[in-house]
Parts: sequence; C-alpha cells; structure tokens
Amino acid sequence: MTAATTTRAAIVEAAARLLHEAGPDAVTTRGVAESAGVQAPAIYRLFGDKDGLLEAVAEHVLAGHVASKAAVVRAATDEGVDPVEDLRAGWRAQVEFGLAHPGVFALLSDPGRAPRSAAARAGREVLAARVHRVALAGRLRVGEHRAAELVHAAGTGLVLALLATPPADRDPALVDTMIEAVLARVVVAGPAADGDGAAAAVALRARAADLGVLTPAEQRLLVEWLDRVVAAG
Repeated sequence: MTAATTTRAAIVEAAARLLHEAGPDAVTTRGVAESAGVQAPAIYRLFGDKDGLLEAVAEHVLAGHVASKAAVVRAATDEGVDPVEDLRAGWRAQVEFGLAHPGVFALLSDPGRAPRSAAARAGREVLAARVHRVALAGRLRVGEHRAAELVHAAGTGLVLALLATPPADRDPALVDTMIEAVLARVVVAGPAADGDGAAAAVALRARAADLGVLTPAEQRLLVEWLDRVVAAG
C-alpha cells in the first residue's frame, strides 16, 4: 500500500466516524484533518473538496454493507434458505442500515449522486439476485425488474420517512407492515399457487437463458411471450 493510499484510507475512516457521530455538517476539513492526523491540503489534493470527500465516505461505508449483503445471499443460495424469507430479511437489514447511517443514506438517496455510486449499483444487483431467487422458486407474480423496483422504492421511502420522524415517535411496526404490503403485491403463497399463470410465467422467464434446447432466436421469442403474460397478469 502506497503512502497516498494509506493517507486516503485514514482520511476516509476519520470522515466516516465524524459523519456517523454527528452528520454531514461535522465533516469539516479541519475536523477530518485533525482526526486523521494529516494536513488539510492532503484532503483537497486527494478529494478535491468536501463534496468529493463525502462521496468517498458514503461509497466506502456502503461498499462494506453491500459486500456483507452479497455474502448473505450466497450463503442463502448454498443453504437453500427460503427465498422469500431471504428477501424479507434483506429488507430489514437494509432499513436497519439506513437508520444506523442517516448521513450516508441521505447522501446516496440524492438523485444526483446515486447514479455515480458503484456501491449503490452493486447493492441493486444484490437485490436483483434476491428477487431472482424468488422467481426461480415460482413465487413471483410480477416481473423481476418491477418487483425489485417496488422493494427498492418502498424501502427508500420508508427509511426517509423514519429519519424525518423523531426517534421517540417512530413506529417500529412500520418496517414489517411495509414489507408485508410489498410482498403481498409481488409474491404468491407457493410455487405457482392456485394456478397463478403470471407466477409460472415469471418462473420460466427466470430460466429462459438456461434452456439450451432453444436457439437464441427462440429464447428471445419465448422471453417476449412470457413478458406479455406477466404484464397481463
């Protein structure tokens, strides 16, 4: 590790502590420099300005969280954990992360920042993997993309609403109430439950790329048909 890399890591860690303890306003050049044991010019040289530093901190904290989530999904897949339960557990973990890191969550919920965040994109990929497992199990009644968007939007909105509410006034039951409302819209009770054609179509759609007996053109046609069935369902 080079000296510049070591210095950068120390600055990011120091800024992350300040952000977690006191919010974005506490992440001042002087405060971070003192906490990291560096001179203020080093911060400008490595990050450009405070905004660049905050983005680096948010990326660092979220990347660690996403790596943990990805490991959980891999373990759930290997151990055959119920995919709906895994999705539910992932929701709760994400809400807990947002409430525990309000500064980071606020930064990465900014529409101007989120598209630039590699960690945020990786997080969406983890969510997509969880939703894909539900689809493979024949439990998804809507398309994978729509299901992931619903889960993501509801989770983001819930965390922002809770953060805007004084801690003493927050209703902890909202976390489970919200995810159950979303799951009621996107999953069925069991594989293709009650002859649910949409769930069966989503399950086959999730496996379309693995149907080696079909030519690429046939796979594309099958996917188009299945997408129409899902959309109509």
